[in-house]
Amino acid sequence: MSDFKGKVALVTGSSGIGLGAALHFARLGAQVHLCGIDAELNAKAAEAGQGLDLTVSRVDVADAGEVETWVTQAGGAHGIDILVNAAAVQTYGTTETTTPDHWARVIAINLTSCYLTSHFAYPYLKARGGGSIIHVASVQGHANQNKVLAYATTKGGIHALTRAQAVDAARDGIRVNSISPGSVRTPLLEFAAREAAGSDGDLEATIAGFGTAHPIGRVGTIEETSALIAFLCSDAAGFCTGGDYLVDGGLTAGLGV
Repeated sequence: MSDFKGKVALVTGSSGIGLGAALHFARLGAQVHLCGIDAELNAKAAEAGQGLDLTVSRVDVADAGEVETWVTQAGGAHGIDILVNAAAVQTYGTTETTTPDHWARVIAINLTSCYLTSHFAYPYLKARGGGSIIHVASVQGHANQNKVLAYATTKGGIHALTRAQAVDAARDGIRVNSISPGSVRTPLLEFAAREAAGSDGDLEATIAGFGTAHPIGRVGTIEETSALIAFLCSDAAGFCTGGDYLVDGGLTAGLGV
């Protein structure tokens, strides 16, 4: 695909799927604005984007004021064609063990941020005659493991948010979709693997074990999620809106019996 020349993309999450999507769009000719809250990850993202039209900013996606400033600076100068929400935190807890502060933080970062960026970007997308919003959800919005109460709730919320936004935004030529990855090799997956493996466990063996749960027999790659995101933002997907697109190696297609 080469139809992103002259396009402006905003992406949240400066590592993992967010960084992958940002680099993918930049390599296809888009002007990309990427944001994250971690200074070290932002620096690594900026280094990865050297030679590309990619700007990395420090933004707390759970803070309405910071999000508004970031979106306004990018949109006011260049307009906005694409918004990708990939920022997220992976946490663990049940109804009993999840504290109110823990709950509020996960909801704010994983779900409310998707509303905030969409809200502030909407006028710029509309002014361009339309555009595309992609929210990164998860298979855990469809079915989930134990002890992922807050995380799974946010991903199911993203599915509902996507549908509601798509219905409202269609009149303005704005398409809204989500993707639901299975196990994809990202820093969040490595965090989950370390939790599963324990301090003395084998990280690589644990990740390989995650892969065997998928019918395709492996974990996914960031490049695979990036390609799907780019397709959904392209003219080739012009009739796609309000959908959730699985990139899960068949994980949700099978029964664990």
